[in-house]
Amino acid sequence: MKETTTKITVHIPTALLQQARSITGGGVTSTVRHGLRQIAAVHAQKELRKLRGQVPISLDLEKLREDRDPDHR
Repeated sequence: MKETTTKITVHIPTALLQQARSITGGGVTSTVRHGLRQIAAVHAQKELRKLRGQVPISLDLEKLREDRDPDHR
């Protein structure tokens, strides 16, 4: 499935764009996409941190260790 795109015009400080492009090694479009993905990732991480301690997880550590180490007794 092809991703839809939106053409935009933005005013960005030249030095900031040059710095970002030198970091990503890409062109303007790929650098802007990279920045937007980073914003989305940071937001997702913040939302996950809010769930800390609220999601019940039951793990059998001995069983997990057996899976990792075939010589575990």
